[in-house]
Amino acid sequence: MNKDKIFKLAKGFRGRAKNCIRIARERVEKALQYSYRDRRNKKRDMRSLWIQRINAGTRMHGVNYGNFMHGLMKENIQLNRKVLSELSMHEPYSFKALVDISKNAFPGNKNVVVPPRKVAF
Repeated sequence: MNKDKIFKLAKGFRGRAKNCIRIARERVEKALQYSYRDRRNKKRDMRSLWIQRINAGTRMHGVNYGNFMHGLMKENIQLNRKVLSELSMHEPYSFKALVDISKNAFPGNKNVVVPPRKVAF
């Protein structure tokens, strides 16, 4: 990359990384490596967040995440995790219907005991 392009990409960096070409080139190359890596990590992080939300929603109805997903698979309900997490947050009655379908489809769905929350003063 030429000098102008490097300085344009290095805009906002701290210290000499924004105005000294040798240091700016190193910092820009490293920043591009980070951005390449994190575009993939973002997908991982979002999937993990969706799974946590689904798990929280299912445990409120006495089922854990793995058994819930297994029950949906047995019933051939093909909703992805993004949609399921949105349902668990914004449409609790629709999500409860899915949990009930999953419970009936998979007999291993025993009631999960939710431990009481500890209140700190």
